[in-house]
Amino acid sequence: MGQRRIAAAGALAAALLISACSGGSDDAGSSEDINTAPAGEGQTLTIWHYESDASAMGVAWDRAMEKFTEETGAKVDFQLKSFEQINTSASQVLNSDAAPDVMEYNKGNATSGLLSSQGLLTDLGPALEAYGWEEKLAPTIQTTAKYSDLGVMGSGKYFGVPNYGEYVQVYYNKDAFEENGLEVPTTLDEFTAVLEAFKAKGITPLAESAQEYPLGQLLYQLALMDANRQWVTDYQTYSAPADFHDANWTAAANTLKEWVDKGYVSKNATGLKAQDAGDSFIAGSNPIFFSGSWWHGTFNSEIKFDWGTFLFPGAQMSPGSSGNLWVVPENSDAKDLAYKFIDITMSPEIQGLLGENGGIPLAASDSEVSDAKSKELIANFNTLTERDGLAFYPDWPAPTFYADLNSSLQELVNGTKPVNEVLDQMQADYDKGIKEIAG
Repeated sequence: MGQRRIAAAGALAAALLISACSGGSDDAGSSEDINTAPAGEGQTLTIWHYESDASAMGVAWDRAMEKFTEETGAKVDFQLKSFEQINTSASQVLNSDAAPDVMEYNKGNATSGLLSSQGLLTDLGPALEAYGWEEKLAPTIQTTAKYSDLGVMGSGKYFGVPNYGEYVQVYYNKDAFEENGLEVPTTLDEFTAVLEAFKAKGITPLAESAQEYPLGQLLYQLALMDANRQWVTDYQTYSAPADFHDANWTAAANTLKEWVDKGYVSKNATGLKAQDAGDSFIAGSNPIFFSGSWWHGTFNSEIKFDWGTFLFPGAQMSPGSSGNLWVVPENSDAKDLAYKFIDITMSPEIQGLLGENGGIPLAASDSEVSDAKSKELIANFNTLTERDGLAFYPDWPAPTFYADLNSSLQELVNGTKPVNEVLDQMQADYDKGIKEIAG
């Protein structure tokens, strides 16, 4: 990696250039208004995030909080929230006196974009200039940090700052593969053969959750198998109508239904959360888990068997992007301290710690990352980005589409709706969400 910053592929920025006005108001001030050495004695900064203690981000940000107190003298009131807590209540909480001063929030139109369009997030442009963050964020990484007046990513003002990258890959139990004479697949057909081999031994191969994000990301990955960049751009930015009955979505839904019917995915997945699926992989109950790089640190510390990772076989693109954002709620009364904390998370010490513990830092050198599995994680990310392979996430286009997608997939797994009706429902939910944003 050298001194080269890890960044998303170069074509992403062009792919997401859309016609939109700048978001936010014009009274955010200038960089001269930002105090980059705030005195925090007697003050408290309230921070929310949803990363586990064992995750790379959890480890790095714990140290960042310590460093923040050392440098400013301010206390930290850290409150661990779940992804679902923040995802479902952000608009309500941030529009109240209960808002934190800085928090981790999901990037994309349906989340950070929505909050920015509602006037609930602070324009970070002046802080970005004062601290020089833009120099640490490649233009393509900045795609998910900027939002228009409509809350559509890719242009407008800065409402968030990412400090790591992420993507979805295949985690696999090396011991289980070896015991069953299986090798890492390189095509979708080979991957399916591996699933069948495990099922023939009475093993449900895929750890899954249909109540939360994992199954939706698997469906999206299957839709990406023969998709191109324009297909992704149309879907994510409404540059052309998305058709859930096109060849990509139809093949994906049919394949997933077939995998459920053959027992590669348990029907119990409808009642399972993402943590349940991750725990099942950790326990060795399921030998394969298709999910995000954010699990890497937890697996590294908790898994007892030999495990590894590989990009989804046969795919040029996979779900992925910059990491989640640090955002500063408009109601925060400690904004200079919030900016200082964000800056500390971008420092060489914290970036190196993030990389060493299984994260994907945006500014870290090889000398700062020595763990073999972490190097593998970063190498896979580089492979994906070098071929313009980050396709964002399936729920991003509309504010309610995350819950809508999960609901549709529960119907598919349960068999309560046939594939064509599931696709009809996804189309209706998507179209409704896009209309609410774009009119």
